[in-house]
Amino acid sequence: MGSSILPDLGAEILIPVCAVIGIAFSLVQWVLVSKVKLSPGRDSASPGNNGAAAKNGYGDYLIEEEEGLNDHNVFLKCAEIQTAISEGATSFLFTEYQYVGIFMVAFAILIFLFLGSVEGFSTKSQPCTYDQSKTCKPALATAIFSTISFLLGAVTSVVSGFLGMKIATYANARTTLEARKGVGKAFITAFRSGAVMGFLLAANGLLVLYIAINLFKLYYGDDWGGLFEAITGYGLGGSSMALFGRVGGGIYTKAADVGADLVGKVERNIPEDDPRNPAVIADNVGDNVGDIAGMGSDLFGSYAESSCAALVVASISSFGINHELTPMLYPLIISSVGIIVCLITTLFATDFFEIKAVKEIEPSLKRQLIISTVLMTIGIAIVSWIALPSSFTIFNFGEQKDVKNWQLFLCVAVGLWAGLIIGFVTEYYTSNAYSPVQDVADSCRTGAATNVIFGLALGYKSCIIPIFAIAVSIFVSFSFAAMYGIAVAALGMLSTIATGLAIDAYGPISDNAGGIAEMAGMSHRIRERTDALDAAGNTTAAIGKGFAIGSAALVSLALFGAFVSRAAISTVDVLTPKVFIGLLVGAMLPYWFSAMTMKSVGSAALKMVEEVRRQFNTIPGLMEGTAKPDYATCVKISTDASIKEMIPPGALVMLTPLIVGIFFGVETLSGVLAGSLVSGVQIAISASNTGGAWDNAKKYIEAGASEHARTLGPKGSDPHKAAVIGDTIGDPLKDTSGPSLNILIKLMAVESLVFAPFFATHGGLLFKIFK
Repeated sequence: MGSSILPDLGAEILIPVCAVIGIAFSLVQWVLVSKVKLSPGRDSASPGNNGAAAKNGYGDYLIEEEEGLNDHNVFLKCAEIQTAISEGATSFLFTEYQYVGIFMVAFAILIFLFLGSVEGFSTKSQPCTYDQSKTCKPALATAIFSTISFLLGAVTSVVSGFLGMKIATYANARTTLEARKGVGKAFITAFRSGAVMGFLLAANGLLVLYIAINLFKLYYGDDWGGLFEAITGYGLGGSSMALFGRVGGGIYTKAADVGADLVGKVERNIPEDDPRNPAVIADNVGDNVGDIAGMGSDLFGSYAESSCAALVVASISSFGINHELTPMLYPLIISSVGIIVCLITTLFATDFFEIKAVKEIEPSLKRQLIISTVLMTIGIAIVSWIALPSSFTIFNFGEQKDVKNWQLFLCVAVGLWAGLIIGFVTEYYTSNAYSPVQDVADSCRTGAATNVIFGLALGYKSCIIPIFAIAVSIFVSFSFAAMYGIAVAALGMLSTIATGLAIDAYGPISDNAGGIAEMAGMSHRIRERTDALDAAGNTTAAIGKGFAIGSAALVSLALFGAFVSRAAISTVDVLTPKVFIGLLVGAMLPYWFSAMTMKSVGSAALKMVEEVRRQFNTIPGLMEGTAKPDYATCVKISTDASIKEMIPPGALVMLTPLIVGIFFGVETLSGVLAGSLVSGVQIAISASNTGGAWDNAKKYIEAGASEHARTLGPKGSDPHKAAVIGDTIGDPLKDTSGPSLNILIKLMAVESLVFAPFFATHGGLLFKIFK
């Protein structure tokens, strides 16, 4: 078997040190962003006094000469708009967290009661689940510690989302002001702000998990199986908060967006983000609460769950049985190295290469993905060599499987590269630089109907390669290292989470910056720059969603494997009726869930459209720009609708495993999990890509950058109106239903795993009654 090269002490130092470096780096980036001042001063108006402006290909003449605007007014307006967006986002999140907090406490009590009742709340030691000859800590301990780790995960997830939102609303106006000095400056500000969120979240998630493991160890001692079973609550807490953040934020942002677009652009023919549009502040707030706070919590949840799934399987393999700490912490060491790799990668975007022109933005963001993947592959090879013994055994449904350290390296690497492939396929189908989106734009010549048909076809087609990529990575990693292989493959996909999130958060920040430029009445030239940043951001957001969905599929499967082992099911046989009915119902759940979220956006948007129309019709001087619209009412409509509407879809996901497990037992539940995984991944990919393609087809026509695009434009032409309708239909698909589905498949799996001891002991009531 042999032991690992890295001593236990080395691993115990490496993990927290990397996490602290990640947090420190994010603070440095934040300090650099905060140097852009929001108040007019001699310094802030001059474009970097050290001649840096010349590097961006723009001279000093740009500043304010072309604006025809008083410098002071621009600053004041930007600051005022930023404050409005920040206040709107903060008040929404506080309201949301109050409701979610009540749920969190209620669910924590449920976990305690269900898991405690497995042994009738006894405090006596019990035989271990996987080795009856040894005694382990009582079920009551698992109940208490699972509840604690659930609350820890939930709080970390909420804090991650909230901090991300705060950083984004801090950076949006600064990006707008930097855009006056050239596109390179604006890009760096937006990207740095994204990096603050990415590194904070990755490092916090790692640090909290590591501290929790060490604290729990004080009680559990040598009972590692019990320790890591209790840690799974961390993943459940992270994902359950992410679900509400994603669904609530998604409904909020799209209700505002659809309302603003339909009345503003289609009926009144005013530009996007025009300050006369009453829904414009709500729309910009929505970008922060949906795309930033929601996405942050979502990826944190994936990360927490894949770590938990890997740790649970490792604890019943040779690592756990022989108490080998360094190999046991292999999943956390991968994440630690990931933080360092992402740190180096980020410097390539902000410090090593300067962006001089608009066309360099997207390649720079793509370079981030490639550099981080290549460096991470080297990192994983080193980690697998020093942190793992040369051979060891992995638990595989009741028996131990012999595995070599190079096989585990391949498992992680295959997940990492599958993520990159999914990212690039997503980009091909959603970027307006390639033919799929250009074909969708072209179909707008004959109206909205053909646009919708082409867009749907594109989404369905875009599933093909990602599904093959996921399938190959599952086959390779399972063949080498059983379920543990799949869990570390998911971790491989998420190992570059800091870079992925930086790229992802960059999108909404640029989008907001464009909105602020429009509202502050800046010149057309500046709006063009922010639009270029935003168009690149749209594609990268789609890449981020692709990563989230791909990793969710792997995480869900790994959790499913851990659940099947924990519930002591030897095989899941599709031919037994118990399992097959579960499969059918599970495959239906993503449709039911999507129906709920889509309808919620529709009904909230309906109220928003009526309110925006009412204001245009009743406020005199609004269209002329002499009167101010009532932004607050629109913000309130979005807030109320999303809080009310996020509860039913959330309840559907959280209650399904409990109801199925208690009444129908673990076999049926395993069918439900498999069914929801298989259908959920397909809908999620097609929904995200269809919406992304429609959005970029509209932007393609608006930008008019090519001869083909100019024949379809300008803004306000019939093809453009057809494109706006497609974009509006795609909004809830790409920002509400699609991204929430990956949480659905992960959350049901992790919840089943946490409650597995209860279901195995007391589940299947109906089948017991009718025996």
